[in-house]
Amino acid sequence: MKKEVVEVPVLSAAVRALGVPLSLVTRGAGLVFVSGTPPLDISTGRLVKGDIEVQTEASLKALKHCLEAAGTSLDNVLMVRVYAVNSGFYNAINRVYAKYFPENPPSRTFVPVASWPMEFDIEIECVAVA
Repeated sequence: MKKEVVEVPVLSAAVRALGVPLSLVTRGAGLVFVSGTPPLDISTGRLVKGDIEVQTEASLKALKHCLEAAGTSLDNVLMVRVYAVNSGFYNAINRVYAKYFPENPPSRTFVPVASWPMEFDIEIECVAVA
């Protein structure tokens, strides 16, 4: 099976407009890979501003939207990586994250990063069963 690029409504076009050389979602070998997803509004493709809980909520909504575009769901997520500009955000991120993965959460890694070239504080990526 070859790699398949999945078009995500609104968000794929928003990423292309930024000139970022990536596909938001790819599928292959029975798996779905979602690129690091910042806090994007799924109806406009614009960055969501706000505190870390608001941004985490937006990132997770966008991640869910990406998974659904690929024909899967949060229930099928195997691995998540959360990238945040401040390790002090850990507990606030967990409060929001737990609402999206209330039972049998996937494997996860939390990675503090310096910054991004755009104004947001969190990015979340995952791998799911197709």
